[in-house]
Amino acid sequence: MRISELSRRSEVPIATIKYYLREGLLPPGRSVTATQAEYDETHLRRLRLVRALIGVRGLSVSETKAVLGAVAAHRAERHQVLGLVMGARPVDEAAEPAPGPGAAEVDALIAELGWEVSEHAPARGVLGETLESLRSLGEPVDRESLLRYAELAGRIAEVDLDRIAGTVDPLEQAERALVLTVMMEPVLLSLRRLAQENESAKRNA
Repeated sequence: MRISELSRRSEVPIATIKYYLREGLLPPGRSVTATQAEYDETHLRRLRLVRALIGVRGLSVSETKAVLGAVAAHRAERHQVLGLVMGARPVDEAAEPAPGPGAAEVDALIAELGWEVSEHAPARGVLGETLESLRSLGEPVDRESLLRYAELAGRIAEVDLDRIAGTVDPLEQAERALVLTVMMEPVLLSLRRLAQENESAKRNA
């Protein structure tokens, strides 16, 4: 396809596509003349992933380029690719992770749940810091409540991965997973608020 069709199908302006080509976010197309090139479905999938990383996940161009480089290095490892694009896995796992606040509690929780989670997963640090902050405010989350929340999160993760299970191409699957994950977060928060109101109504009728 020509760049005009690539733009139409991806809904990305031609000027933006050319910018991504200059920055190395998209591989060059196949030259047909001195001034024209053809693109294929691989370019379309890559462009959609770039758009999702920048527009949905909010990465900079340089950060997106780093993620795409890591994705290319691990393209055959679907689990790794999904983690990279969704921010569940860091681009550089060579550095030894530094234990943050609440790290021991998070490690114990993951072990008790039997979850397979990378020691580099950024969410480990976020969870640990949040639990420590709650504790400092006099609102600690007890172990039983934390386990119940984790079990619910596990069921949500099953639904998330079920929704992309039929996608074969790893780049397309990564793009769909990223969009669904980020865009579904407000939906989940809204459902939680509605459920809280319903539960309060039932308990205080």
